Amino acid sequence: MLLCITSGHVFSGLRVHPDREHLIYPLGSTVIVKRIKDGKPAFLDGHTNNVSCISVSKSGQYVASGQVNFMGFKAPIIIWDYAQQTIYTQLLLHKAKVEALAFSPNDKYLVSLGGQDDDSIVVWNIETKEAICGSAASAQSSGLCLTVQYSNMNDNIFVSAGSGTLRVWELDLHNRKIRPTECKTGKLKRTVKCVEIAEDDQFIFCGTTSGDIMKINLKTGLLRDCGPVKAKYSLGVSVLRLLKSGHLLVGSGSGTFTLCSSTNFKTVKEVQLEKGVTSIAVRGEGQQFFVGTEAAQMYRFSYENFKAELISTSHNNPVKDVAIPFGTSELFATCSEEDIRLWHIDKPKELLRITVPNMTCNALDFMFDGHSIISAWNDGKIRVFAPESGRLMLVIHNAHRLGVTAIAGTRDCKRIVSGGGEGQVRIWELQPHGHRLLETMKEHKATVTCVKIKSDDTQCITASSDGACIIWDIVRFASLQRMIANTVFRTVCYHPEEYQVITSGTDRKVAYWDMYDGSTIRELDGSQSGAINGMHISQDGHHFVTGGDDKLVKVWDYMEGVVTHVGIAHGASISSIKVCSNNRTLVSTSADGAILRWKFPHPSAS
Repeated sequence: MLLCITSGHVFSGLRVHPDREHLIYPLGSTVIVKRIKDGKPAFLDGHTNNVSCISVSKSGQYVASGQVNFMGFKAPIIIWDYAQQTIYTQLLLHKAKVEALAFSPNDKYLVSLGGQDDDSIVVWNIETKEAICGSAASAQSSGLCLTVQYSNMNDNIFVSAGSGTLRVWELDLHNRKIRPTECKTGKLKRTVKCVEIAEDDQFIFCGTTSGDIMKINLKTGLLRDCGPVKAKYSLGVSVLRLLKSGHLLVGSGSGTFTLCSSTNFKTVKEVQLEKGVTSIAVRGEGQQFFVGTEAAQMYRFSYENFKAELISTSHNNPVKDVAIPFGTSELFATCSEEDIRLWHIDKPKELLRITVPNMTCNALDFMFDGHSIISAWNDGKIRVFAPESGRLMLVIHNAHRLGVTAIAGTRDCKRIVSGGGEGQVRIWELQPHGHRLLETMKEHKATVTCVKIKSDDTQCITASSDGACIIWDIVRFASLQRMIANTVFRTVCYHPEEYQVITSGTDRKVAYWDMYDGSTIRELDGSQSGAINGMHISQDGHHFVTGGDDKLVKVWDYMEGVVTHVGIAHGASISSIKVCSNNRTLVSTSADGAILRWKFPHPSAS
């Protein structure tokens, strides 16, 4: 089950399918089709990099998505067969990025716009799966083209708009040409961010970065009106949607969401949302609509009362870590830039949000008694919060010079072991009214990436980017054993019986080590491509899970050393992964802000 919505970075990325029962949106390199009624997701997997734009055909038969790619490489467009949820065709012409896509009203053609390195418009024939023709998107004298929109009635007419450019194009199929007509806006010089065309094709509505809306006659290309004159939209108009009633839905960069008249642009209703509006998706005739924001929040509105109902929230930045409290499988916590969030494990509901502005939380853990959340921050501080209220209970200032990168608490809840960006491992004693530094241990030469403590609180193991894992005596404060490999270690785990540890990192290997002499027992190929960033062993020790840059969740048999199950759903590198203590649920997080909940395939016998 999915706990995440679109990360909020793709403009107009949230769509309602014409069947009125599904939401479609991108998440990393995946396109998600989510049933509105119960939130059940399906994943369209085929892109190699982040999805940059999305479009749904009028009939609902096709969904098109474009992606970004590295400089010098072509960025593919995928047309999906919606009913089969398979790739209908893949189209390859644009360089580096596909900026926008639009289907013609009768599903005959798809028009695509390349990004700033490409700046070309191509019209594709959907039936033959080939390009009909292409052209430079804007004249040399004007700026970049940012969006395209198809006419609602004519398969041969579409509009492109951008920085100082607004053109109506006509497709001449017989000669395989597209011919532009420049729209005349007089003295108005605007950067158009979004375009909406009236249902009868009479007018074009253009939302601008200046915070006003231009109304242009489609047939003559002349400016008819521009407004609002006085109270312009702060930070520009980012999304427009025209309703059947003739009203406009307007979303601004400052989070203002309004219903306004399409004749004089007077505001009828207004709501202020958190962060800028990036998407408006109208369901059916417009009685209900969904709004997505930069804060990765999704709201549901009804036309009558125009009240915001928050239906899902998520991180809009990479999720760094996930933690599950010991002994309970009802809650889990995740951390990202600026915030820590507490979630209910059975339903995708955010219970608590703890925000520290302009800071990044690198790692977190629950204390064994569940009474506090300990967290590692890039400003060099360790912060301890109460999980019920989010109250800040303790701050350890200057815990590490180059930021705190790893953290763990002892079972007696009296000590914290932390690792830093400079490679030091520090042990802190928690006191009723403060804290005390017990010891600093300096053997690592680079960032400490992971800390795990033995169940009897006498030893801990730290993994580091310098290619060493060190077992420490945290009573006498000395190093006991050093394990060295030609890798950047990302994660380490004790086997529950604590006679072995397993490690993984950038060499894509999962290594089993003997605790007593530090020798390698076994090495497995953990991934075909990319580092392994997260790993966790089930409480019975029979299985472990891994996740990394290959975007796959893998469940392994510990003794056999083989993969028993593979989960494909993430659209970006997996950053962390944990199995609940009751072996029923697995939670994985990734760099696109996604949090995914999986049914663990090997439930414990109890």
